[in-house]
Amino acid sequence: MKGSEKILGYIQKIVPLTQEEEEQFYNAFRPLHVKKRQFIIQPNFPVRQRNYVVDGAFRGYVIDEAGIDHTIQFAVEDWWISDYNSYIFQKPATMFVVALEDSLVLELTYEKEQELKRSNHKFETFFRVMAERSGAFFQKRIISSLTLSAEQRYNEFLATYPSVVQRLPQYAVASYLGMTTEFLSRIRNKKTKKKS
Repeated sequence: MKGSEKILGYIQKIVPLTQEEEEQFYNAFRPLHVKKRQFIIQPNFPVRQRNYVVDGAFRGYVIDEAGIDHTIQFAVEDWWISDYNSYIFQKPATMFVVALEDSLVLELTYEKEQELKRSNHKFETFFRVMAERSGAFFQKRIISSLTLSAEQRYNEFLATYPSVVQRLPQYAVASYLGMTTEFLSRIRNKKTKKKS
C-alpha cells in the first residue's frame, strides 16, 4: 500500500511492532487520492474516518453565523486530520475539511480503529498517546490565543512550522491565528522591513 512506510514509521516512534502487527495495522487503512479543493468532510454528515496525510495539505474550518470562517487545524505530511468531535462521538460534523493541494491520505474508519484497539494493547497505547498529544496541543493553542498578541501568535506559528507556512494560503493562516488577512499582511510587511 502506498504510504505504508510513512505510517509504519509514525507508529514505530510510539510503539514497537512486530512485522505481523505492522501488517495488521496498515491493512486497516484505505488509500484515498484527493484533488485540490475537494472536501473530505462537510457539516451535518457523521464522520466515519480519521485521515493520515501521506502527501499534500488540508485545512479544517468552521463557518460562524456571520459567514466568517475560522480555521481549526491544518494537516500536511505525517499529520492527521478529521472532525474529531464527530468522529469520536459518531455524531454529525460541524467542520469542513478541504484539500489545499492534490493529496493522498490513508483513511481509518471508526470501526477499524475500534477493532485494532480491541485486538492488541499496543494499538490501544498508540491511539491513547495520540489523543494525549492532541489534547496538549489544543490546550497550548488556546493559551496562546488568549495570552499572546497577534504578532506573537504569528511569530510562534512561524517558528514552529517554518516549512509549512509557505504552503498555506495567507487567508487560512490569518484565520487560524484569529486575525484578518490585512492585519497579517501588515505584520509580515513589518517583519520584512526589519530584515532589510
